[in-house]
Formats: sequence, C-alpha cells, structure tokens
Amino acid sequence: MKALTVCQPYAHLIVIGEKRVENRTWPTSYRGPLLIHAGKSRAWLDDYEGGDEERYRDMVFGAILGKCELDGVCHIENIKGCAAERRWPWLLTHEHTEGLFCWILGDVVRFETPIPWKGQRGLFDIPDDVVAEATPYWAAKRKGETPRRSNGPVGWSK
Repeated sequence: MKALTVCQPYAHLIVIGEKRVENRTWPTSYRGPLLIHAGKSRAWLDDYEGGDEERYRDMVFGAILGKCELDGVCHIENIKGCAAERRWPWLLTHEHTEGLFCWILGDVVRFETPIPWKGQRGLFDIPDDVVAEATPYWAAKRKGETPRRSNGPVGWSK
C-alpha cells in the first residue's frame, strides 16, 4: 500500500479529519488508498499557528497513523472554475488549501494503534500485511468480511 510521510501536526490533523488537503510541490498520478505516516521531526510545531505541542499532546511521531483515499490532485491555480471546484466545492475555502499541488483526501480512518515505521520522501510502499496484521478492521476488509469498528481503527469520513 502507498504511504506518505507528513510532518506533525499536519499528519495528526489529517487523521482527526480537520485537514482534508495535503499540500505538495509535486503532483502524482496515483489515486487510491494512502497511508498517512507521521514524520519524526518536531520542527513544524513551532511554525503551526494553531497552537503549540501542548495542544497536541497525543501526537505520535515516526508511525503510520491512519489510512485515507487520495481522491485527486489539483494545481492551486486550476481549482476555481474547473471540475475540481464542482467535485469538491469546499476546496476553495478550506484553510489548508495552499498548493502548489493540493492532494485531496477522503474516507479518512484513524488507526486505534499507530504502527511504528520509518518514513521516506515521496510516495513509498508498505506491505499490506503490515497494515492488516496491525489493524483487525483492515484484515476483515481484505478477507471480504464486514469489519467491526469497535475492533479496529476509529473512523471518519466526509
């Protein structure tokens, strides 16, 4: 499964459903399931205007925090008046829509137990069995069974 390392507090904001756009300087043609990995750096905490580290005491570093769908990627200048604006009408006013390329995230699921993992630059692969073994919810999904939310990650979807 593809994964993306995101600096804290932004990885945390993604998996709690507050950040539906991840900004990158590069596009990707990949669409589909995407694991959100929290990097180890704490440098961005000082820059984040939403508060200090105390506000996010439960943040985890150096681990996979959850899973989402990468629904689309749009250049910041191409949002207004195009298919992206019609498909995601909230995109123009979302506080995290900053570009250069906006990676639009949907169907976010926060894992109950983060999976310790070393991050990488760019998109990288994590074996499906690592995620399935660590999360009963995803193991059931892979087997075609009906997953029980109480047994797996905490879910959020918009």
